[in-house]
Amino acid sequence: MSGGGQVERLHAVAAAAPARLADRFGARATRLIRMAEAGLPVPEALLLPTELIDRVAEEGVALLEPLLAPHLATLGDGALLSLRASPPDAAWGGPPAILNLGINYAGLTALAARVGERGALDLYRRLIQGFAIGVAGLDAEAFENIVLDQAKRAGVSGEGELDVPALERVVAAMRQLYEEEMEAAFPQAPAEQLTAAIAAMARNWRSPTAEILRTAKGAPADAGLALIVQRMVLGIGPDVSGAGIAHMVDSRSGAPRLWGRFLEQAQGQDALMGSRTPQLLTEAERWAEGQSTPSLEERDPEAPPALERHGAAVARLLGDVHSLEFTLEAGTPWLLDAVPARRSARGAVRIAVDLAEAGAISREDALLRVEPQHLVEHLHPQIDPAAPRDVIGSGLPASPGAATGPIVFTPDAALAAAAQGAEPILVRPETAPEDIRGMHAAAAVLTARGGMTSHAAVIARGLGLPCVVGASDITLQLRDRTLTTADGRRFGEGDVITIDGTAGEALEGAPPTIPAEVTGAFATLMDWADAARTIGVRANADTPQDARQARDFAVDGIGLCRTEHMFFDAERITAMRQMILSDAAEARQQALDRLLPMQRGDFIELFEIMRGLPVTIRLLDPPLHEFLPHGGEEMAALATAMGLPVEQVTARAEDLAEFNPMLGKRGVRLGVTMPEIYEMQARAIFEAAVAVNGKDSAPVVPEIMIPLVSANREVELIKSRIDAVATQVEAEAGVAPDYHLGVMVETPRAALRAADLARSCTFLSFGTNDLTQMTYGLSRDDAGRFMRDYVNQGVFPEDPFHSLDLEGVGELLLLAAARGRGARDDLTLGLCGEHGGDPASIRFCKLAGFDYVSCSPFRVPIARLAAAQASLLARRETA
Repeated sequence: MSGGGQVERLHAVAAAAPARLADRFGARATRLIRMAEAGLPVPEALLLPTELIDRVAEEGVALLEPLLAPHLATLGDGALLSLRASPPDAAWGGPPAILNLGINYAGLTALAARVGERGALDLYRRLIQGFAIGVAGLDAEAFENIVLDQAKRAGVSGEGELDVPALERVVAAMRQLYEEEMEAAFPQAPAEQLTAAIAAMARNWRSPTAEILRTAKGAPADAGLALIVQRMVLGIGPDVSGAGIAHMVDSRSGAPRLWGRFLEQAQGQDALMGSRTPQLLTEAERWAEGQSTPSLEERDPEAPPALERHGAAVARLLGDVHSLEFTLEAGTPWLLDAVPARRSARGAVRIAVDLAEAGAISREDALLRVEPQHLVEHLHPQIDPAAPRDVIGSGLPASPGAATGPIVFTPDAALAAAAQGAEPILVRPETAPEDIRGMHAAAAVLTARGGMTSHAAVIARGLGLPCVVGASDITLQLRDRTLTTADGRRFGEGDVITIDGTAGEALEGAPPTIPAEVTGAFATLMDWADAARTIGVRANADTPQDARQARDFAVDGIGLCRTEHMFFDAERITAMRQMILSDAAEARQQALDRLLPMQRGDFIELFEIMRGLPVTIRLLDPPLHEFLPHGGEEMAALATAMGLPVEQVTARAEDLAEFNPMLGKRGVRLGVTMPEIYEMQARAIFEAAVAVNGKDSAPVVPEIMIPLVSANREVELIKSRIDAVATQVEAEAGVAPDYHLGVMVETPRAALRAADLARSCTFLSFGTNDLTQMTYGLSRDDAGRFMRDYVNQGVFPEDPFHSLDLEGVGELLLLAAARGRGARDDLTLGLCGEHGGDPASIRFCKLAGFDYVSCSPFRVPIARLAAAQASLLARRETA
């Protein structure tokens, strides 16, 4: 390249680093430089770099003529020219193109010899109209009216049908209007037209309005503009001539497919403007859309295959699929630009994989190109983007996907509807642990209250159910079993609605959906992710169903099994309640003895599914009141089952009530004060492991996790009892159970005292839901009521329950990791909160040296890709 401020010939510029080219010549010119160097049919052009256009804006157009003159001849004597903007980033916008520069009255005869008299007049009309609007700044509507008036006079529908006399009148009227408004004749000298157009674009780019608009799109205040002076490929003339756009892939699926629009006797963006009906590119597309107009393929059979070949070449050259802006001149295709192809989130996966398999990019680049959250569209059914949406309520997108079904307002109604073959939508003010049965029976969940880590959100993500929480614009009347929207519409039980958990909306009716797809390109990308990542991905799985789903998603194990969810089954809840309400240890033990075989059976099934992989089981965590009945009928039934007066059972339940149960007698505090509960669970775990490992197959080593620890003495007390149970099981079975013991770090004190805890544990698993809650002093169930306001006003950069707070909670994690491993260098570190499925949080865990993250089963693929990206980026940063 020559020095700054010089005009360059497109075909003479060496394709240097794209970033350097873009800084000087802009994004569009950079693509054209590379395409021209690769031998693709790009019309010759002159490039005016950003520094030259800056000088024009400051010094005027006088400096242009001596710089342009030596080069204009390379575009061909008498060639018509286009002038197009080339900003560093296409998203920043820029002045519209000015076409057909160089036409004057003296040259019309020669031009007519090339394109016919009508074509020459049409080209001149286009120049005058474009120049008057884009350079002189005259009113566009006034020039449009001239065309419309002549079309009306001629009895035709538009300018495309105007004959020679009509076009002569249009040209004359436009020249007259220009002269009246500008008090000067329309410029006839080609050089004068070109320099005036360049100066106008420079002024346009520097205008306050343009600067504000591009700054809003992320452009720096001093962003420069380059221009492209290019030989016109006319698109108007003999044989098949015209302009269009060719897309190379299906924008929804990403599958290869040539499609697009073409308009004969047209230029630039005419095919997309709607003034005339464009043709489709292929016969297959024409038949699919039922269009009667012949396709480009029918008019010129060689053009579509040529465009397809050019598209493939551009993809290899630029490392991405592009749509081609093209012009046909007498049947020959010329490329005017290549813009990155539009694609859905699902399409992006297919495109990235196809590019890598074709050798256009590396597998690493393919992995880094796909946004992990975009995998959601593969994992769950989604509402068709083209479908109409009648939104009846909006909230937080707690669990992605779409589901349609009849409304139910209670868990029992959900169970009844499911038993009859329906797929109900469970609508609740908020959910509680006793609602889990109904959630299992539902196709989706909608709650009026709650945040991203509320009970409904967490459980729905684990089950893969679409879920919208915190829909405060709906009103529920549970007694009447009705839902009222903000606009006054009422929906009763049985009315059909759709939940779009991806968008956080509830819709009336049943819009069409696109099914989930976890094969093909998705599966290939996941294989590549697993090969690249160096941090484990486990699943939070509470049931065999969860474990099977997690195994299908190729997890590295279970990072969190919440045992309390096993007790809400109808066959178990009574025994659990009897255990809780028993005054005497003997009665409590009798209830636990009934629960033991049930727990053992759960763990056997879980271990069978997860053979060869670690399974982390959290001992009972929630406060006991969550298991107790809430209504008088349920309390009476429980009293009957226990053989006690209902008053006595009610009084005992009231004794267990706490002012702040989430900070009360729960987690390890239950194990310390009611040790028989954890002893029963430990026995169930050990007996299940012995039973499964006795078979000739990959063994399971359970990891027992103690929740809500704050002091190492708590761990010591529980550990001694668990070790004692292990000794008993060994004596009974003749086999010593192999297991690991760790804690769930979810209090700030536990994080700060990690060195103490590491002396008694083999692993620390950070429960960042509660750790965030306690660090901030926020209720994760109630924070949704004001979190939007806090984020919008910049109090928090993001909802800390959604993406890990690196400055506060993150610092606690770093302190705990350093102190824990300082005391025990083989300490395993994991994260099992909902942040385990958040890509930014996963990258933090990778950089912090964690061994694994654990998340809901349906977020496992997202975590696997995010873990791969974190590993690749860390590798590149240290290379």
